[in-house]
This record gives sequence, structure tokens and C-alpha cells, in this order.
Amino acid sequence: MRRFAVALTLLVLSLSPAWAREKAVAGQFDYYILSLSWSPTWCGGKVGKADGEQCGGQRRYGFVVHGLWPQYSKGGYPAECAAPQPLPGRVVEDMLPVMPSRKLIQHEWSRHGTCDGAAPAEYFSKTRQAFERVRIPRPFQAPEQAQTMSVEQVEKLFIAANPGLDRKGLAVVCRGRQASEVRVCLDKDLNFRPCAHEVRPRCRAGAQFPAAR
Repeated sequence: MRRFAVALTLLVLSLSPAWAREKAVAGQFDYYILSLSWSPTWCGGKVGKADGEQCGGQRRYGFVVHGLWPQYSKGGYPAECAAPQPLPGRVVEDMLPVMPSRKLIQHEWSRHGTCDGAAPAEYFSKTRQAFERVRIPRPFQAPEQAQTMSVEQVEKLFIAANPGLDRKGLAVVCRGRQASEVRVCLDKDLNFRPCAHEVRPRCRAGAQFPAAR
């Protein structure tokens, strides 16, 4: 009976993806995804409407930082590599211009930042650098009017604005018919690089970009 249990365990492990069998360890990852959230889509949802910090102010946001996520090249990612601790107030305040939600900043640190291997100030400084590394195409810089594009059009705009970026290094993600994110893959030095095979566009048809609210 014991031999059968051992054999069954080995079979399950052999069928599971390798990354799922690894224990998440801070600093042990291969590259990053910079997730850029289209704020008008978020603010149009039920949860977003309740987010007065990002969605209820006078400033109209376009793309904002959702997070900088450590990833494995073979697929998957580490998560929650340490017990979450409240972030220093200064770190949070420094992030608000590009990541305008205190709750999101704390969540991203707990979920992803603890796997980076750096202290909070260094991790979020790197996150700001990653955001500055990616140039937002002009059509998305002043989102006063709604627009609809194909995934290919969005990709071409980002590639044209960012020398060194190609289609293998980004993915457009939709929530229903509305664009919710653009994910850009970066190496540990924040240079563009290909994404893992599982990072791919997730839009059924064209991507609708609502105007800022």
C-alpha cells in the first residue's frame, strides 16, 4: 500500500508543471512582467467605482501601474514569499503618482514584491523605473475619448513607441470587450525580453478603451 502511495505521488508530480512544484523563494525568478492597467476600465467596474482614490478624484488616469511581477521563464510565478508587513508611509506616497491606490500598493507588495528579494523602497523604486522605461503611445496619453482597436493595432503602437520591444514581449488583456491591461516583459535589468509561452493576448476581438471618468 505504501509503495502504491509513493508511486501515485510521483505520478502526480510528473504531470504537474515544474513551477507548481517549486517553493517560492524571494529573489529566485527569471524576469518581470510590468502590468499596466487601463484605469478607465477599472474605474467602470463595481470595485473600481468604490475606489475613490484612483477613480473619484479630479485627475484622469490612462495607463497606471498594476504591478511588477517576478516570473519564471518556464511559466508561472512565485507569490507571497514572506509574511506581509505594512509598508512605510513614504514608500506608499512615492508610488501614488503612478499607482494611485494605497490598497493596491500594499497588495502588490504582499503578493509579488516579497518575491523580488529587495526591500520595499528598492522594489518600488524599480517599479517606477520600469514604468518610466515603457513609453506610452500618444493615443493613450490623454484618454478623453473612447476608442476601439484590434490587438494588432495596440501592439504596433507600443512597438513603435518602444525600440527593442516586439510582439513576443507584450500581451493585451481584456475584461470582456474592454481593454484592462497591457503586460510588458522585462529582464532583471529592465530591458525588453520575450515573455513565457503562457503570457499572450487575452482579447476575443477588438479592445475597447473607455474614456477616463
